[in-house]
Amino acid sequence: MEDFSAFVGLSRTTVSKYFNDPGSVRQNTRSTIEAALKKSDFRPSMFAVNLNRRRSNILGVIIPNSTDPFYMALTRRIETIANEAGFLAFVLSSDGRAEMEDQAIQTFRSMNIAGAVIAPLGVRSHHRILAELGASIPLIYVDSPLDETSSFVGTDNRQSFRLIVDYLCRSGEPPCYFAMPLVNNNASARQQAYVEAMHGFKMTPSIVAVEDVGSWDFEKFGHDEALRILKGQGFPTGTVLCANDRIAFGVISAAYELGLKVGHGADCDLRVAGHDDHPLSRYACPPITTVAQNYNEIGRLAIELLLRRLDENAPAAKRDNARVLLNAELMLRRSA
Repeated sequence: MEDFSAFVGLSRTTVSKYFNDPGSVRQNTRSTIEAALKKSDFRPSMFAVNLNRRRSNILGVIIPNSTDPFYMALTRRIETIANEAGFLAFVLSSDGRAEMEDQAIQTFRSMNIAGAVIAPLGVRSHHRILAELGASIPLIYVDSPLDETSSFVGTDNRQSFRLIVDYLCRSGEPPCYFAMPLVNNNASARQQAYVEAMHGFKMTPSIVAVEDVGSWDFEKFGHDEALRILKGQGFPTGTVLCANDRIAFGVISAAYELGLKVGHGADCDLRVAGHDDHPLSRYACPPITTVAQNYNEIGRLAIELLLRRLDENAPAAKRDNARVLLNAELMLRRSA
C-alpha cells in the first residue's frame, strides 16, 4: 500500500479510504487511483486487508460434504446473500472427517473471519473448540445443531417424521426405520423423531439393525445393507422409512437387483420412503415418496441471522442466539 501510494502520488490514508469504499473519495481522486491501478496492476491482498481490520468482510462456511445436493444448495444461497451484503463467503468442507473439521476451524480463526455458518459433525472433542470460536465471533449452525443452546436453523425433524409416519400408517403397513450412519447429530435426532411419531400414533417402532459405519456414501450403505437384509430374513414390515433419500436410492436398487417391485399397490413387494426431497428423488424408479426440506429457506435464514448478529446497530435481542425450525412438506410419489 505504501508503494502504491507513492506511485499514485496520494497519501496512504486516501488510498486506503478508496479501497474500503470507492465512493468515499472525490471523483477526480477516484479516477486518478483507477488509472494508476490499470497501469500498475496493483491489487491489495484480501487476506492482509482483513487481518488489519477490526472486523473483516469474510464469512466462513463449513459443510461436511461438498458433493451432497443439500449442502450445495445451502452454500449457493449463503454465498449469494453474503455477496449482496458486501461479504465474501469462504466455503470449506470437512469431508465428514473430524480432523478436517478441526483444520477448517483453525483456518478460519487464522483468517480473522467475521462470523460463520457451520453444519457440524457433532464430534464431542470439537465442542470446546467451537465454543471458543463462538465466544469471539457469531456462529450459526445448520442441518444439525451443536447443542440445545446454540443458534440453529434447520428442519423440524419431529414435524417431518410425524407427517410421513402418519401418511405411511394410514396408507398401508406401518413403517420400520432404516437409519443413517452416525455421521452427525441428525442421525440420532431423526431416529428419535421416528420413535416419537410411532408412539404418538399408538404404533410400535421397529428399528432395522444395520452396520455401524461412519460413511457419507449413503447410497452404497443403503444398497449393501438392504441387500444383506433382503437376502436374509427381510425387513420386519413391508414399508421401509429411510433416514434420507440417498439411503432410499440404495434400498430401491437392492430390491430391483433381487427382482422385487417397489411401490404402492397390491402387485408390489415393498414400499420405500425417504426424507429430504433430494433433487433426484422425483426421477428415481419409482419416484420416492419423501418429505421436502426447504433448502433455500434454510440458507436464507441462516445467513440473514448471521448478518443480524454482525450488525452492531441492531437491538441486542436481534443479536441473541436463536433457533429456527422449519416445517417440511409431504411429497407423495409412487414408491410408497
